Amino acid sequence: MSTFTRGFTGRRRERDDRLPPGQTKVDDWPVLSAGPSPRIDTAKWEFTIRTESDTVHRWNWDEIHALGVEDITTDIHCVTHWSKLGMDWRGVSLDRLFENVDTSYDYVMARSYGGYTTNVPLDELLDGQSWIAFEADGEPLGIEHGGPARLLVPKLYFWKSAKWIRGLQMMPDDQPGFWEQAGYHLHGDPWKEERYW
Repeated sequence: MSTFTRGFTGRRRERDDRLPPGQTKVDDWPVLSAGPSPRIDTAKWEFTIRTESDTVHRWNWDEIHALGVEDITTDIHCVTHWSKLGMDWRGVSLDRLFENVDTSYDYVMARSYGGYTTNVPLDELLDGQSWIAFEADGEPLGIEHGGPARLLVPKLYFWKSAKWIRGLQMMPDDQPGFWEQAGYHLHGDPWKEERYW
């Protein structure tokens, strides 16, 4: 015979199925950066993809917008345990940028103005999975959130969505970027809690 009844089991917290393990929903957008925020004039901004043949594909601010800006609604998950759900973004799909890029490499190193880097498998950037984002929640990206443009890779922890993005360099194998060299996981899947090595 049990000495406990249902009345004494405590209340279960409601859990949102969109939250990966170990994450807490936030309504604001916390600002985390590894260093000072670079100021980039959109008149001087450019985005590049450099392939193994040393071919460089370039787009300036107007050219990248001319590829077709999309509306995106997605969740973002930070390695520091917060998640923001159903966030509205505007940006250009990486699929558009890779349409005329010839590469046999499977990885990229994302490079930012200011020197930040992070590695991402190419197959997680394509097929509608990532964007160069210019707006969030109906506003142009502020400098503190990576404006004028940042990489948006929502299926991975948010450190992979490099702020102040300036380009991608193709790589034959998976090499660590800034936070990965400091002990963060090489991949960063929030559903597997791939936070650290």
